[in-house]
Amino acid sequence: MWGMVTPLQYGDPPHVGPFALQARLQTAPAGLVYLGQAPDGRVVSVAVLSSGAALDAAARDRFVTAIKDAQGRTGVRAWGASLVDRVRGRVSPDTPPVLAMQDGPAPWVAVPYVPNGPGAERFLDPVTVSGTLIGQRHGPDFAHYWLGDRTPALPAPPAPPPPPVATRRSVVLASTLLATLVLALLLVTWMLLFRAEDEPEPPRPLPNTQFVPTPPPEPASPEPQQPTPGPSGSGDGSQSPWPDDLFDGRGPI
Repeated sequence: MWGMVTPLQYGDPPHVGPFALQARLQTAPAGLVYLGQAPDGRVVSVAVLSSGAALDAAARDRFVTAIKDAQGRTGVRAWGASLVDRVRGRVSPDTPPVLAMQDGPAPWVAVPYVPNGPGAERFLDPVTVSGTLIGQRHGPDFAHYWLGDRTPALPAPPAPPPPPVATRRSVVLASTLLATLVLALLLVTWMLLFRAEDEPEPPRPLPNTQFVPTPPPEPASPEPQQPTPGPSGSGDGSQSPWPDDLFDGRGPI
């Protein structure tokens, strides 16, 4: 494997399948190669197509075909390829064994990581050009339209799990509990509304007595009487202490 190991960049996935990605190993014309770690701790090399190559059905088919061809061979043939396969550009003679793969709209492949050895980039070689029996297709006007795309084709996120299916017993219990709560709510509402109307309204309290102080009564002054003439005939004589009507006007005897 050639190329300088670089950190993961923006847009790189943290995981591909069960493998945790740690760094970039190579950026190829057809995709990207990552350094990853398997769940059991093994170091692996993971190759994914670029977004443009994954949208090309022919390029995607060449990538998946190379992976399946390497999976189908065992023993000595797992490390080599026939003359026709090499000429057609399917696999490389030093293709490593496949640990895991996934096809579909965003395929990927994982192989054991060998420092300075062949890795998952071998499966990206047949993607750029299919080749013929007389050589590879080349020319000034021949180029894949998706060349230059450096964004990885990421698999779609897994679908959310289906909602749990409730058993018949749980449904019956839930329905009973709901009916009980509704009945209790109706009973409380009836007690608050109708029972309040039946109760007599309590009498209103009398207003508080207010004491207003009044002034004490004043004695009435007697009216002045007209002076009466005395026996001497003077007008300023004092009135006889004996009233005239006591002795029929004759005075005391």
